[in-house]
Amino acid sequence: MRVEMIKHHEASFRKNPVDAHGKKHTMLKKAIEIPGEEGEMRYVDIKPPDETYFYRVKYPKQQIVLHFTMGYLKGDIATLTKPNYHVSVPFELARDGLIYNLFPSFYWSYHLGRGTLGGNRYRSRASIGIELSNIGQLTRDGEQMLTYYSKPSRKDIYCKMDQKKAYMKTSFKGWDYFATFTDAQYKSLIVLLRYLTARYSIPRKFLPVSKRYKATKETAHFKGIVSHVNFRPTGKTDIGPAFDWDRLEKGVRA
Repeated sequence: MRVEMIKHHEASFRKNPVDAHGKKHTMLKKAIEIPGEEGEMRYVDIKPPDETYFYRVKYPKQQIVLHFTMGYLKGDIATLTKPNYHVSVPFELARDGLIYNLFPSFYWSYHLGRGTLGGNRYRSRASIGIELSNIGQLTRDGEQMLTYYSKPSRKDIYCKMDQKKAYMKTSFKGWDYFATFTDAQYKSLIVLLRYLTARYSIPRKFLPVSKRYKATKETAHFKGIVSHVNFRPTGKTDIGPAFDWDRLEKGVRA
């Protein structure tokens, strides 16, 4: 999907909340105060017909883990609410900045995967996952950028090379280009993180730059805000250097 079409894709879901698998969701706009602050977090509570994609068991939360979806909103929601699959997160941030709440954040679902340092089950229960809708790594093809899902027989064009705001050139885990995140996503993520850290008494701490993209037992057990790459030594690129960590840290700690 071309980057300029994503806003229409997301607007379509807001108007008629049917995901890529054909599931019809109910949506309710809500707002909640941020504990200890004057601000509030606005979000959309979203529910599919079958809510068997998470476990209704409460566990203390020690971390917040950031992911990106490598997809677009309708497909993201479809995958994260797949019945009886139990691979999900409580929050997804659309590129327009809208926060979708898929299930109560004190419950849990798997979101880290096999090979997770510290154990997929234990670390998934002890953390709150947040997905940012983003297509991820890109490949240059002449004067255009292709998505990970592009094939020789059917090119999936994301943007042109002259659309500089749509991508970033940065080398990470064998890839040289990544889709960028939107200003609206950064603003909403800062609000969401301020709410969650206050709600669950999670330290507003980030890994130092030297450890930001490393997966070790130390980083996997870090109490604060981390990302998927801190749990998986191989195979994951979320969230890498195409993300403005300095902006996020400044906003959360303000």
